[in-house]
Amino acid sequence: MLSDPGTDRPDNEDSCGHIIESPDTVMFAVADGVGGYEGGEIASRMAIDITLEAFRDSPPAWGAAKRLHRAIQRANIEIHDKALTVPELGRMATTLTAVAVEKGMLSAVHVGDCRLHLIRHSHIAQISKDHTMVADRVRMGVMSAARAKDHPERGVLLRSLGRELIVSVDRIAMPLLERDRLILCSDGMYNVLEQRELEELTRDVDPETACRQLIEMANQRGTADNLTCAVLRMTSPTGLTPTTGGWRDRLRRLFGR
Repeated sequence: MLSDPGTDRPDNEDSCGHIIESPDTVMFAVADGVGGYEGGEIASRMAIDITLEAFRDSPPAWGAAKRLHRAIQRANIEIHDKALTVPELGRMATTLTAVAVEKGMLSAVHVGDCRLHLIRHSHIAQISKDHTMVADRVRMGVMSAARAKDHPERGVLLRSLGRELIVSVDRIAMPLLERDRLILCSDGMYNVLEQRELEELTRDVDPETACRQLIEMANQRGTADNLTCAVLRMTSPTGLTPTTGGWRDRLRRLFGR
């Protein structure tokens, strides 16, 4: 994982963190704060710290999916309560995407517009859904993806942690295969790097090098936002196959095969 202020901002409102719980269980998360420098930085840091702590403290017997969902709900409540009790932080909120891989099974929770990508057989697909006004218009067919990419309101969020006491959370679960790659990144990165570049810059390198190359390339392009990314590579057989109808069909649509 790696986070960087980017080329135009002195401060970093992104946060990230991870847990290596066991040889076959890892969890990592990326958050992008909103609400001004102080509020955004505090909200994103709280989201990461609370989510990691809640995941760590929950019983492994629950399974990663339940542990993640409970953790993100706790983070939302604590950020919301802090915003209510501290007037200077009244507008603070944050996006959050958290991912756990347990025995080759991916579980993820997602609120906002940090993106989770899956790379399989050199094909890359975004498997999270942006919770933004512009993305909603694209899904409804009233705006093209090309226009949305540079739209001045592309960062207007429809969902975030901390704004409401109860937040709607997207949940993702699917089996991973050997050599699959996961890329989790904030909008500062994907707004300047194309999907094909995300795939190319993480190909045939270790995750640490991949993160560094992504940050360096984004900074070379120049970005008005902070940059954060996490990369995970499945290096051994998982023993799992994408046999469930929903995800098998969705992956076929995403990768065109």
